[in-house]
Amino acid sequence: MTARAARHLSLFAATVAAFAAMPSSAGAETYGSRTLSVGTRGSDVVQLQRYLSLAGHRIVRDGEFGSRTARALRATERNLELDADGIATRREQRAIRRAVRRPGNGGSAYAQPPPPAETVVVPGATGQVSEDGFAVAPESAPPLVKSVIAAGNAIAQTPYKWGGGHASWTDTGYDCSGSVSYALYGGGLLTSPLVSGAFAGWGERGPGQWITIYANASHVYMVVAGLRFDTSARSQTGSRWTTTMRSSTGFAVTHPAGL
Repeated sequence: MTARAARHLSLFAATVAAFAAMPSSAGAETYGSRTLSVGTRGSDVVQLQRYLSLAGHRIVRDGEFGSRTARALRATERNLELDADGIATRREQRAIRRAVRRPGNGGSAYAQPPPPAETVVVPGATGQVSEDGFAVAPESAPPLVKSVIAAGNAIAQTPYKWGGGHASWTDTGYDCSGSVSYALYGGGLLTSPLVSGAFAGWGERGPGQWITIYANASHVYMVVAGLRFDTSARSQTGSRWTTTMRSSTGFAVTHPAGL
């Protein structure tokens, strides 16, 4: 090899090394460390895609934020009461992770949490949410309402999963209508699950004394004994139960007959 060829080879090797050392747009970014949107690439996108897959969406975990990832993200944002713009802010990424993961097992397995003992009640007509995220029924509630609360407790901390609870009552996660259906089924008020829009015409119109359902074509939640049971609460507290109410604008209001 001539001296000139050796110099050229050395220069080529240095150039290759320099390119290899340059940071890649598809680098090992920490999940939740930056905003993700269409065109973003990286290991944090892979993690977001994993959580969207756990939510029930069929997307490829390729680390590239494309149109399919954006569609799955918007659907999940709508169901978790987040800004449905297809852009995953750092706060949204944490909320989605909290919603779809099962505490303690990373969302990979289903383990039904035990509800509080049926004898545990609080005085009056309004329930409470315990520190561990379970609803405690009021003492004056009818047995059927207490059964709805107990059923809601059984899935209160299970992950959010799009379509979950519709093919089978026992599932790895539940979406909004699957969650409400499961709790009402536990009280003997349903024999099969309903989709969100169907709840808008179910039961009797107006708020109920013990159970009120709020439904439209894309979302449904209910208030039982003064407690909101809603998949969107899962992204905030890790439980579907919350004492915090939300705006009911745009929702049809119904209730089970007699309740």
